[in-house]
Amino acid sequence: MAKHPDIGERAPDFSLEGTDGRFDLAEQRGRRVVLLFYPGDETPVCTKQFCSYRDRSEEMKSLDAVVVGISSQSLDSHSKFTEHHGLNVPLLADEDGAVAKQFGAHAPVIGTRRAVVIVDEEGIVRFRHDHMLGIDFQDVDELREALASF
Repeated sequence: MAKHPDIGERAPDFSLEGTDGRFDLAEQRGRRVVLLFYPGDETPVCTKQFCSYRDRSEEMKSLDAVVVGISSQSLDSHSKFTEHHGLNVPLLADEDGAVAKQFGAHAPVIGTRRAVVIVDEEGIVRFRHDHMLGIDFQDVDELREALASF
């Protein structure tokens, strides 16, 4: 396998603590999962990204997918970020960056990079978008288009 799962390859299973409790990718079989890797809580672009999902919560619910954010901050940091902005996407604490590394969303010095990985009902990666500069993000419409592409 390449350094991260490519489209058509099985996504590595993982378990992380999150703002909505423990999340285990293997337990999501039968559902599509959108993994939103992001650099950090309370940073300008990340705040704009997750607030945009909050502001379009009905459209987020209509995606017919489990959506989670993943970054290297602690669960405490994620909880404060969620509470401060009233966020509706569960945030997972990947404090050692192990999951980001498995999915190719990690860079030395920088840490977790912004990326979207969509896993289908069988646990296969069907879509990925790596943001090279991290100054933009995929909005709800782009997530919907990605989900409709397979």
